[in-house]
Amino acid sequence: MALTAGIVGLPNVGKSTLFNAITKAGAEAANYPFATIDPNVGIVEVPDNRLNKLTELVSPKKTVPTTFEFTDIAGIVKGASKGEGLGNKFLSHIRQVDAICHVTRCFEDENITHVEGRVDPLDDIATINLELILADLESVEKRIGRVEKMAKQKDKEAVAEFNVLTKLKEGFLNDKPARALEFNEEESRIVRNLFLLTNKPVLYVANVSEEDVADPDSNKYVQQVKELAAEEGSEVIVVCARAEEEIAELEDADKAEFLEALGIEESGLDKLIRSAYSLLGLATYFTAGVQEVRAWTFRKGMKAPECAGIIHTDFERGFIRAEVVSYGDLVEYGSEHAAKEAGKVRLEGKEYVMKDGDVVHFRFNV
Repeated sequence: MALTAGIVGLPNVGKSTLFNAITKAGAEAANYPFATIDPNVGIVEVPDNRLNKLTELVSPKKTVPTTFEFTDIAGIVKGASKGEGLGNKFLSHIRQVDAICHVTRCFEDENITHVEGRVDPLDDIATINLELILADLESVEKRIGRVEKMAKQKDKEAVAEFNVLTKLKEGFLNDKPARALEFNEEESRIVRNLFLLTNKPVLYVANVSEEDVADPDSNKYVQQVKELAAEEGSEVIVVCARAEEEIAELEDADKAEFLEALGIEESGLDKLIRSAYSLLGLATYFTAGVQEVRAWTFRKGMKAPECAGIIHTDFERGFIRAEVVSYGDLVEYGSEHAAKEAGKVRLEGKEYVMKDGDVVHFRFNV
């Protein structure tokens, strides 16, 4: 599943620090704008306690988690849609990702310069949203110029596209991103084919100080971001990027101790990775045998043969059936044999839609 989430935000809100923590990749983090010019890409393991439990049950020779890709995109400033800063390059990088993790600064620190000279996450969000809207507006206006002539000639497809483009333009002029507008199924297909920046799903990341991480709701900036996200139907993940960067370097035992000292049970990064994974409509199935227990990523809605093809194209080409047991049933009965005895192992055919947490053996013949 070659899908990626882009980490976006104004300069010096903690994007590169967060990226360092996620990937341990050491992207340059400096106290000045544009420390990150070319996008850094990192692969992370998706935290999943189910994989640990399956390993306990099966005792395989190795365990392989599934992975997910993050891209660290340089800070956007006002005027980016017109090429200000390194705007054109940054916008092209955002165009290449599938979802946006929008990092907002929710901490005060006079030693870290804010590009606007103050902390105001709502204004930061509005700045980036406006630049993305302006970039999309330019694209839509160019497209309207090409489609309008065909629409006037009553070309059915051109008329449908022209109507969608007009609706988008009106929304953009009222500062509404494409994802906030309502479209029917056919209109949505047209919108998807336009590859608009503001149609990408968004997850907000509130970056707080270590003092606020245990009780983020006491932070007024976090509350502001949550209220805005609720209006959009988006999710907010609270992290302390600086602390997470330290946590990422620790061994598991030391990590648990550090989290306890911070007053939290789970790393904010683990929550972020899972949420970004889910935001893209991704889910996980498992294969479990004595040689290997492994997690595999698939798109929700995929059928069994397509999921088999993720392992190897031969599995899809020669698909016969899938032997499936849910993770919950396997854990309840303690082994695949016991689950089978209880009638919990199912034989599924080509039309079976895979579910998150399925533990499966694919049968195929090539």
